[in-house]
Amino acid sequence: MPYVNIKITREGGTTPQQKAKLIKGVSELLLEVLNKPLNATFIVIDEVELEDWGVGGLPVEEYRKQAGEKS
Repeated sequence: MPYVNIKITREGGTTPQQKAKLIKGVSELLLEVLNKPLNATFIVIDEVELEDWGVGGLPVEEYRKQAGEKS
């Protein structure tokens, strides 16, 4: 029984339709690639506040500022 956890930042305003598309797509991919039945596949989408997300040792907002300065 596959369990997939998708984490995204809350900043994007992800719609219920987009989440449903993610759930369907990931479930169908597991069926196609690993022959895992849809009714045994669990998908959880966690929306994380931006201040609770980090990358490169920095809060994501700070990381984006520095990455923007470099480009």
